[in-house]
Amino acid sequence: MTTELIPSHAPAVLPAPLFTPTRKAAKRFLEFFTTQINNDHTRKAYMNATRRFATWCESRGIRELAGVDPYHVAAFIKDLQNKNLHEKPFSPPTVKQHLAALRMLFDWLVIGHVIDVNPAHAVRGPKYVVKKGKTPVLTAEEARELLDSIPIERNTARDGQPEHSEPLLVGLRDRALIAVMVYSFARINAVLDMKVCDYFVQGRRGWVRLHEKGGKEHEVPCHHNLELYLDEYIAAAGIAGDADGPLFRTAAGKTGELTGNPMWQQDAYRMDSAPRRSRRHQDQDPRI
Repeated sequence: MTTELIPSHAPAVLPAPLFTPTRKAAKRFLEFFTTQINNDHTRKAYMNATRRFATWCESRGIRELAGVDPYHVAAFIKDLQNKNLHEKPFSPPTVKQHLAALRMLFDWLVIGHVIDVNPAHAVRGPKYVVKKGKTPVLTAEEARELLDSIPIERNTARDGQPEHSEPLLVGLRDRALIAVMVYSFARINAVLDMKVCDYFVQGRRGWVRLHEKGGKEHEVPCHHNLELYLDEYIAAAGIAGDADGPLFRTAAGKTGELTGNPMWQQDAYRMDSAPRRSRRHQDQDPRI
């Protein structure tokens, strides 16, 4: 039996050759992305940033870490914003994220005695000041229109039979999920991370527990409509007894039945795409 560390060859985690000239450097690189970055989305973004920098260096004949100087990093940052090189140049926040990824990684390599100095330390990124948030805020009427537009029942009667309605689990789930975000102003990932036990009653009132970044927990009292939507969804899904299970679950294909797996961010985006297309055809506000 061997205890040797064997890196995966999956493209998503395979480090660029620039950062792995030696076994020690490769190990240090993998340690950075596995021990220093806890958030999956940040890890993916930083990995993409380091790969993009490695590709930029290779195209200019820089194939060793020792050959990377501060002016190389500065030129890379400048090229990311160059309209002549990119049909759609990277936004200032994205450029600053690239620089932050390189700074942190090079710092980690310096501490591990892989390189002597951090070439990204003195490089300055673009200025970016936010005075007003860009996220559109729904009015009470728009939020109500959005929630009411989600189908929560389906007709299961066959041809020639009287109508018979049954709860539409996917619709109940989607309405409850969107309601949590609308009434608590929570991030999508904080909502998707919720367990069944994160909706609870305290003092005759429903509460939701949100798991925010950095391991922080945030408890929010529920609006009476949110309580209703969550109660109807949990009852129809039959998941009240699965306290440690995910609150918002994926659906099994077109069956409409829910699985035991939690939804991912991509699932939530797909959930939202169909209503958006439908509302555009109806000339309604696409923010809703």
